[in-house]
Amino acid sequence: MPNAIPDIVIIGAGIGGLAASACLRKFGIESVIYEQAHAFARIGSGIQMSPNAVRVLDGIGIGDRLRGTAFEPPHWRNRDWDTGDMSNEHPLGPDAMKRYGVPYLLMHRGDLHAALHQAVPDETILYDHKLSNIHQTDDGVSLTFENGNIALADAVIASDGVHSPVRDNLFVAAPPKFSGRLAYRTTFPTSLLNGYEIADDSVKWWGPDRHIVIYYVTRARDEIYFTTSQPEPDFQVESWSETGDVGELRKAFAGFHPDVRAVLEACPAVNKWAIFEREPLPRWVDGNIVLMGDACHPMTPYMAQGAANALEDAAVLTRCLVDGGTEDIASAFRRFEAARKPRTSDIQATSHRNEFMRKKTDPDWVYGYDAWTTPLP
Repeated sequence: MPNAIPDIVIIGAGIGGLAASACLRKFGIESVIYEQAHAFARIGSGIQMSPNAVRVLDGIGIGDRLRGTAFEPPHWRNRDWDTGDMSNEHPLGPDAMKRYGVPYLLMHRGDLHAALHQAVPDETILYDHKLSNIHQTDDGVSLTFENGNIALADAVIASDGVHSPVRDNLFVAAPPKFSGRLAYRTTFPTSLLNGYEIADDSVKWWGPDRHIVIYYVTRARDEIYFTTSQPEPDFQVESWSETGDVGELRKAFAGFHPDVRAVLEACPAVNKWAIFEREPLPRWVDGNIVLMGDACHPMTPYMAQGAANALEDAAVLTRCLVDGGTEDIASAFRRFEAARKPRTSDIQATSHRNEFMRKKTDPDWVYGYDAWTTPLP
């Protein structure tokens, strides 16, 4: 039997999907989220919320909660891998507040997800619903799930990630290209450093063919995070749940600065993920179905803007629906695509080059963006 018919369905209860629901609720538009996972869990590792992202979080009322637990770095440093010479120190903390009006925050992805989860009523999230088919009819958009349930909606927002079933059902996308690189990442208690004091609160160490990013993810500095990128052409599994070999990771960074080696020696376990790249999609909209976030503009992790741009998407998409009314959803979705595609394509291309902030950089074009006020086409 078909389920009840919601007006707007969101596929995916990740950062983008929850943010889209929260943004819509801000303007009185309810939605139902279908999520393939069985339940909410604190998963993932560190995440950077730059000012462009924090503005969205403030707009949906969860910014203050996150400020209470997240780490606000006084600066972002970039160092040479072996000598530790600084190639760029970008002031944050009070300087970010003065320049952008909001802070730059570092946190655990699970804490961000939990805050977004609390901004959305639990009853509007239906777990254990993995999409198997989607198509449009005269009556709306029909969705079929692997558990046998069927839903009919007026509109669908697909925030279902880099492996988006909606994208694969409806859009022709070029196959992903393996970059020949992988990333290791994890968080662990700072106490495991056994009193070793690293020099930087937040830093990216740049090597000839690899790098490592290290920062605290809590205000108390009791949890530390790192992520890497290095060549490893034989591993091609694009999943953060894959377990990595800590010994191999330490060997890969054996010549790096003592601070790096100390963090890796203290690390008890890691996950790893093959880094794939995807070309920008020619279009994000098919009638009353729209893609957002990683489903349409997946980015390499080198600018820390993937989740931030999903948050931006959520606010701009909501504004397009509210500004134009929901009588012509397809037009609102096309307007959203026109508003967002130039920016996300620029960020995708910049992230691909992996040079952002290595030397003195003006990041205002990234951090100064305000999804709530940016002009709509």
